[in-house]
Amino acid sequence: MPTILMPLGDATEALDTFYPFFRLQEEGYKVIVCGPEARLYHTVLHEIPPDSSIPWDITQERPGYFIRSTAAFRDLKGSDCDGMFISGGRAPEYIRYDKDLLRLVNEVNDAGKPIASVCHGVEILTAANIIQGKKVTTVAKCKLDVEQGGGTYVNEEVVLAGNLVSSRTWHDNAPLMREFLAMIKANLKS
Repeated sequence: MPTILMPLGDATEALDTFYPFFRLQEEGYKVIVCGPEARLYHTVLHEIPPDSSIPWDITQERPGYFIRSTAAFRDLKGSDCDGMFISGGRAPEYIRYDKDLLRLVNEVNDAGKPIASVCHGVEILTAANIIQGKKVTTVAKCKLDVEQGGGTYVNEEVVLAGNLVSSRTWHDNAPLMREFLAMIKANLKS
């Protein structure tokens, strides 16, 4: 059964995570949720409150569901999977320092396997040093991360760059998953 790695940590965004988690399984893929440790992780909901009496300039964060990681980054290799899906939220800001995660991302990338990134997930791609010279998208407030990583930021719902596919936020989940699934299927045929 084809396998997709889903690295995450506490404060991974719920819709960035659960939509692809279930959509990939619906297509018959095994999803290995992995984190700094194999344990239960907290998800969060990020949105600018639409009816707030005092407007917010940034997203408000509220607790979401829990998701269980069944593997630690250090116990995995790029050869364990057929692709990787990196969700957003605040988790990437913290787990991007994990040397085993960066090794894992580089192994998957070096093998030319599809890697999807949504929202703040681009912080992991930047830390892994794999977006240099590539066009990617992300939530607008991570534009600076893209530029500091040597990439070119564009404000589009989905951007393909070799084996990378990126999108802005969970609002782009459907087109992101369409492209990611097509990439995985094409990669499995080759």
